[in-house]
Amino acid sequence: MEDISYLTETRFTDFSLEPQLLTGLSDAGFDYCTKIQAQSLPLVLAGKDVAGQAQTGTGKTAAFLLAIFNHLLTHPKPESGDGVNPRAVVLAPTRELAIQIHRDAEMLGKATGLKLGLVYGGTGYHEQRESLSAGVDVLIGTPGRLIDYFKQQVFDLKGVQVVVLDEADRMFDLGFIKDIRYILRRMPPPKERLNLLFSATLSHRVHELGYEHMNDPEEIKIDAETVVADRLLEEVYYPANSEKLPLLLGLVRQTEGERVLVFANMRVTCDRLGRSLKQQGYSSGVLSGDVPQKKREQLLKGFTEGTRRVLVATDVAARGLHIPSVSHVFNYDLPQDPEDYVHRIGRTARAGASGHAISFACEDHAFSLMDIEEYIGHALKRQEISEGMLEAPAPNTRSDDRKSSEREERNEARGKKEEPRRQARSAGGQKPSVSVKSDESHRTSVSAEKIAAKPTPSSTDTGRSPEAPPVVQSAPPPRQRLRPKVEVPAVG
Repeated sequence: MEDISYLTETRFTDFSLEPQLLTGLSDAGFDYCTKIQAQSLPLVLAGKDVAGQAQTGTGKTAAFLLAIFNHLLTHPKPESGDGVNPRAVVLAPTRELAIQIHRDAEMLGKATGLKLGLVYGGTGYHEQRESLSAGVDVLIGTPGRLIDYFKQQVFDLKGVQVVVLDEADRMFDLGFIKDIRYILRRMPPPKERLNLLFSATLSHRVHELGYEHMNDPEEIKIDAETVVADRLLEEVYYPANSEKLPLLLGLVRQTEGERVLVFANMRVTCDRLGRSLKQQGYSSGVLSGDVPQKKREQLLKGFTEGTRRVLVATDVAARGLHIPSVSHVFNYDLPQDPEDYVHRIGRTARAGASGHAISFACEDHAFSLMDIEEYIGHALKRQEISEGMLEAPAPNTRSDDRKSSEREERNEARGKKEEPRRQARSAGGQKPSVSVKSDESHRTSVSAEKIAAKPTPSSTDTGRSPEAPPVVQSAPPPRQRLRPKVEVPAVG
């Protein structure tokens, strides 16, 4: 039986939504609102700006898409509008999130007749440009590619009636905030448009952005623990670094065919985990920031369809992903930022399903646990590690991924630093310089080659046998030159 405890008693038909939107909702099987939808729709339908705190999986995407469509259907086009320039803009921090928003928009807005546009980096540059040139009503995309087309005058932003910032906190994390301000300042003033902002956390910097570019927004907060506490089991183990990989392999084995998402803090760690999982026979993939877009799409498609059971990812690469039926989330490395923990566990226990979040508090990352528990407002359930839970990795795999990856990076950096010296020595055949330190700690660099080339004083010069140590004498006063001294007469 489907769990609908995450829904409210509010129906979409309770709002004054346009008939085209009710048709799209009915075809998608949506009858009741989630909490963020029930609280935000009355405000946006009344024309008020909204700043909502809600994590991925709470229904916020449908909330702002319904707001966009209803506003455009009930408000005429600007007089300056020519049917080419966008009337609404949705900004997302990642390509995957932009793609997912576009899919949801196609589903909910198929009966509206509004044209949708999607732009993001990494692929389809000319195809995206041509679609924009043909005209769009709702433009969805990432900031960088959108600014690129804007500067080429493919479209302008003078006729924008609605703007949405999704996952605003991640915009800051990825360094997009200057691009966001650039885009917003080329739109009509905040009072002349509808402004919606959604973020997993309404931090001080997000508040500052909201009050700078929004019109007295109403705040809505859906706490993370309220959303998932009843359906999500959060546990923590305390493995040694050498136990982390065997523990992960053993726990993944216990998931019995369910979809698993593993998070690590470093790309090199993700790569090592991906290789280890494949050597154990798992159909796995690695999602990191440097994976080409086409390969990313193939990985996500395989993971969504079930041909890949385990996906290893970094925080940046997995932000905004909409992947249904993820049963387990593993924090192989605890994140340093508690907000990232909330985003990670938000990948499971979605849409009323149950989920399981397992964290490893190893000796390198255990210090982050206190901040995480303080941030989420409750303690994780402690679990003991038994010998039977550990699964030995296949040969030629390392269990201590973090330390080995860091050691590998240090050795690589050291090798690059020493390489010019080695090349100079091999090219010139010179001996290394010798550093001599005096009692007063003054260092003098003396060339060994010069020392070797200096002639040894003979017995004739010193009056002593060659075997005896030289006598240190004070330097004689300088000899007078033979040239007579010339006196300069005084000038009277």
